[in-house]
Amino acid sequence: MSSTPSTASAEHPPPPWRRLTAGALNAALVPLVTCVTALMLLTAYTTAGAAGEPPARISVSNARIFVPPNSENTAAFFDITNSGAAGDVLKSVSSPELGVTMLGRRVTKNGAGRMEPLESLTIPARSRVNMTPYGVDVMVMNPPKLKPGDKISFDLWFRDSGQVTVEAVTVPPQS
Repeated sequence: MSSTPSTASAEHPPPPWRRLTAGALNAALVPLVTCVTALMLLTAYTTAGAAGEPPARISVSNARIFVPPNSENTAAFFDITNSGAAGDVLKSVSSPELGVTMLGRRVTKNGAGRMEPLESLTIPARSRVNMTPYGVDVMVMNPPKLKPGDKISFDLWFRDSGQVTVEAVTVPPQS
C-alpha cells in the first residue's frame, strides 16, 4: 500500500459563501474603478480651467434720469461695471414707474444727431460702461411729471446676470 496524498480535497469546490464574495467583489470593482477614474478626470478638467469661465459680476452705479424739458421724452443713464471674468449683455431696461423705456444710442449723420434704438449693450469682462447723453442711454417715452430729486426705480435685465434693480435720481439735463 502506497501512501499518496489524496487529491480529493483539491478537487472540492470552494464553499458557496466564498463564491458569492468573489463574484460580488468582481461585480462591484468595474463600476468603482469607472467612478474613480471619472472623478479624477473631472477634477483635472476643472482645475485646468477648462470647465468654463467664472460668471460676470455686474454692479450698477451713478443712476440718474434727466428732468425732461418738455413732457415728451427724456433719458436715463447708468454706469455699469463688470468685475467678473466673463462678459454679459444688457438686454433691456424697464421701470414700473415710467412708460416705455428702451436702450438707445446717439447717431450723427450729415451733421445732425438723433437717437436710434439699440437691441442690446455688451458689457465686456473686467470693464465699465458709462452711459452718457452723447453715446448710449435709456430713452424714456412720455414720462410722468418729474422734478429734481425724485427717485425712480429701474430694472436692468442682463442675459446671464438676470435682473439688477437700481434707484435713479432725477437731475437737471446735462448733469
